[in-house]
Amino acid sequence: MTFALIMFVLLLLTGVIWLLDIYVLRQKRTKEIAEPWWVEYSKSFFPVILAVFFLRSFVVEPFKIPSGSMLPTLHVGDFILVNRYTYGLRLPIINKKIVELNQPQRGDVMVFRFPNNPSTDYIKRVIGLPGDRIVYRDKKLWINGAEQTQQRDGDYNYVESGLRFLHTERYRENLGAREHVILTNPDLPQIHLGNVDEFPQYESCSYSELEMSCTVPAGHYFMMGDNRDNSRDSRYWGFVPDELIVGKAFFIWMNFGEMERIGLSVD
Repeated sequence: MTFALIMFVLLLLTGVIWLLDIYVLRQKRTKEIAEPWWVEYSKSFFPVILAVFFLRSFVVEPFKIPSGSMLPTLHVGDFILVNRYTYGLRLPIINKKIVELNQPQRGDVMVFRFPNNPSTDYIKRVIGLPGDRIVYRDKKLWINGAEQTQQRDGDYNYVESGLRFLHTERYRENLGAREHVILTNPDLPQIHLGNVDEFPQYESCSYSELEMSCTVPAGHYFMMGDNRDNSRDSRYWGFVPDELIVGKAFFIWMNFGEMERIGLSVD
């Protein structure tokens, strides 16, 4: 059961008890009889649960980064805020869009429900928009035939879970006019062909030792992690449909292990 569903059940339960007390139970109580504890608690918690449910469903939602697939943009342990309304208002639980606003843009850092397991949230960067032709060759991107330029920006070393030391090369990559930082590992292949799933609309892609290419279907997005050689993303499990979008990451509000990251924006 997801947190949103738990919140909805609690909201419904406390709300029903509150209304039941107003229209039925209160009429049967004398002034000498105190409110039952479960009525008192429901009346106290209902407005709090309502406020939290509304904020998480339509305004902002907190997430914690569990892996290093978005290094160096996002670190393990970052607590981030996600804008829930920038891509349109959606009904809680079922995630159905009811108000159309902005569309995801190339370069956005986006949270979405994992297509293979919608109960799990993923975070990656938007690389391909509907209709785009994406080619990944020699650890560089081509979008609709245009190479997305990269500029070497030194090295980036980090320790992965299990105390495994990793050396990567750091690059500044441009997606059109938007620049962000990526990591690549020169010792690893650009894609592990044995790990590619048979995902929906697999026929839109082709794979070889030299390159991967995909045409993004209508209503879908192609996502990649900034830590290119340590990220399972659309190269492996396919496209993200619009109905699985959660929101756009925009702010780091806490990291207990790296306090200096508090207050950073997500670009």
